[in-house]
Amino acid sequence: MPTFRYLLATTSLVASVLAAQTPIAPVVTVLHAAKLWDGTGAAPITDAVVVVTGDQITAVGPASKVSIPSGALRLDLGSATLVPGFIDAHVHLIGRPLSDPGSDLQVVKDYQSYGAILGVAHARSTLLAGFTSVRNVGAPNFDDIALRHAIDADQVAGPRMEVAGHAIGITGGHCDQNAYKPGLEDRDYRDGVADGPEEGRKAVRYQIKYGADVIKICASGGVLSEGDAVNASEYTLDEMKAIVDEARKLGRKVAAHAHGAEAIKFAVQAGVASIEHGSFLDEEGAKMMVAHGTYLVPTLSAGEFVENAAKSGRLKGFRAQKGLAAAQAMRNAIKLAVRSNIPIALGTDAAVGEHGANAREFRLMVDWGGMSATQALIAGTSNAAKLLGWQERVGTLEANKLADIVAVPGDPTSDITVTEHPVFVMKGGKIYKAPGGVQTELDRPDQHRPVSAAGVSQDF
Repeated sequence: MPTFRYLLATTSLVASVLAAQTPIAPVVTVLHAAKLWDGTGAAPITDAVVVVTGDQITAVGPASKVSIPSGALRLDLGSATLVPGFIDAHVHLIGRPLSDPGSDLQVVKDYQSYGAILGVAHARSTLLAGFTSVRNVGAPNFDDIALRHAIDADQVAGPRMEVAGHAIGITGGHCDQNAYKPGLEDRDYRDGVADGPEEGRKAVRYQIKYGADVIKICASGGVLSEGDAVNASEYTLDEMKAIVDEARKLGRKVAAHAHGAEAIKFAVQAGVASIEHGSFLDEEGAKMMVAHGTYLVPTLSAGEFVENAAKSGRLKGFRAQKGLAAAQAMRNAIKLAVRSNIPIALGTDAAVGEHGANAREFRLMVDWGGMSATQALIAGTSNAAKLLGWQERVGTLEANKLADIVAVPGDPTSDITVTEHPVFVMKGGKIYKAPGGVQTELDRPDQHRPVSAAGVSQDF
């Protein structure tokens, strides 16, 4: 009997080892829908399929021309249109949104980890809204980097993230914490407050040391900060040049919060990759952006939100005045940008407005900016992917790209509002939202995977 037990145990062990050494074939999924828009700007194709193998797209096209592998899981999405996963190039997933009454005091009242916990919920809402990639342009305590790690490790559900760490700005400027008594919120380059070229370089190095993929600077004042004019220039041209140069040497792009016309021009001259907001853009600035290939990330959703908050009385005083002025200017700026052929990437500034309502930006691009539905869709897919430097991975539905795929009810090239109601969301070949009866990652009991022993607390 002992010999039998030994042989049984040995056989089981060998079988386990052999099974571990045998590669598991990736799951093949075939998505079928009435239409497909691939993100390149080409017209939609009808009766379309996408073949997904593992986490990648392996074939795209009309059903009559695509070979369907035997044994594939087939999912028919009926009258929907398949589109690339949407990309929001300007979000703040960490912390309270402005609509939360406690947002003004969160920096002094909330526990340090509270904002990160809220970020988990915001990431999930964003993903389920069809946004499979985001650029998070500023968060305290490197919480955005922690969230990125958790999402990449499949510990929580959310979009893939490009992150900035702390946004960098001048003492008392838009990226600083103002309106508190002296000594309560005094910050330095480690928290993103840096004055002069050398401190700016140091701040860049510090953000990158702790995992920043992109650098965010505040070139001008802002709407929601206390004490600074929204169109005031804050960093000098020399300071911005030093920051951009340091980021470039370390392989990072720079995004510049810039409302005012002068700040926009300084930032473009300094070599930033994108202007965030760009509310008071003028003709000269538009020409400079075209010449330098600088993107505009217009964040019209934030403009709409602060305008409504000011009109309702929720936003008061100087901030209400700034909100009304910026929102009105944004309507002119986006029209000028479209007319000038400035490259535009979708960004919402989610946290100013609601998380999960990101697709409303598509509608505002059409309504405020006069963009065609196709132009707006490109801004939120292939253009945004280029700005993030991810165009080889996402942004279009093509073979060998990551399987980030969304289905919307109807044709978004004729009715842009259908982007606000996705019926299917896939990220990296995993289904997170689907019609009834289809199991998603969020339905699986093992969706939250256990951490390795190296990450387990020793308290037990």
